[in-house]
Amino acid sequence: MQPAIIWDPLYSEHDTGDHVESPDRAAAIVAHLEQTDLWPHLPVIAPRPATVDDLLTVHTAAHVEKVRETALSGGGWLDADTFVSPRSFEVALLAAGGTLDIAAAWKDGLAPFALVRPPGHHAMPDHAMGFCLFDNIAILARRLLADGLARVLILDWDVHHGNGTQAIFYDDPRVLFVSLHQWPFFPGTGWYSEVGSGDGEGFTVNVPFPPRSTDGDYAHAFIELIDPIVAQFGPEAVLVSSGQDIQADDLLGAMSVTEAGFAQLGARAATLAEQADGRLGLVLEGGYNNAASGRAVEATLRGVAEGYAAPVGGPSAQGKVVIGKAIETQRRYWGL
Repeated sequence: MQPAIIWDPLYSEHDTGDHVESPDRAAAIVAHLEQTDLWPHLPVIAPRPATVDDLLTVHTAAHVEKVRETALSGGGWLDADTFVSPRSFEVALLAAGGTLDIAAAWKDGLAPFALVRPPGHHAMPDHAMGFCLFDNIAILARRLLADGLARVLILDWDVHHGNGTQAIFYDDPRVLFVSLHQWPFFPGTGWYSEVGSGDGEGFTVNVPFPPRSTDGDYAHAFIELIDPIVAQFGPEAVLVSSGQDIQADDLLGAMSVTEAGFAQLGARAATLAEQADGRLGLVLEGGYNNAASGRAVEATLRGVAEGYAAPVGGPSAQGKVVIGKAIETQRRYWGL
């Protein structure tokens, strides 16, 4: 696949100050990519802002207005982790819009990585949470469904469980939400038993890995669990909440994923997207060591471009246990 990036310097204007979700996170990844041999072959797409109506496909009007008013009044904390600066509402519209632009890029045969901020996968329908103002990837999924797609896969490999995205689609069988994350950890959700509700039961898949899970653990979760489920689901688009905070050098996570592991993840996402006529889009979520995040995104893009990455070995003993429990849980809904 031909990867691309969606990015704008304005993303740094969501000014969180002295915060782990720093204003230069996305810009630092771009600066790293500029020093690689990928850069001359990497289309850079300028994002367009989303509209308030786009946000309202996922979020309540009261939540959208609270973020807007907080920004207009000079900024402030929405919770203990989540800060709004004077330009944050404007930048958040551009983050959601940059994510929506993934679908337009598919017409040109591109597989974009939207290097947007603020991130989104913790944002709930009615409140901000965990550095996230609006759920960018959920807004794109809702747009795709409204435009006629019948089945969308959202794959989340951030170190933190994507509780906002899970909540938004928990009863919706049109969206298969798969999360691989560290457990126990913030936000405290993402156990095996969280499988969806109502018509959506069985369309939420959680893989709660313990700290120090490895490249091989992630790779074998795909081989033994995710690939078979996705083949049965038959997605028409594959969206990835790409968190670089599973990287071994990250400041917040405690995982042991290396660049080889990220290349595997990118390649496996690209392979899954072959079922969806190549419709693949990745969206920046976490990642709090700028140097490590740059290397992780580079490796992910190489995996996407090549559709193949070198084997990373087998799962750890603890990884086997987790994957086995996830299979046992999901066997009620899928042929595993």
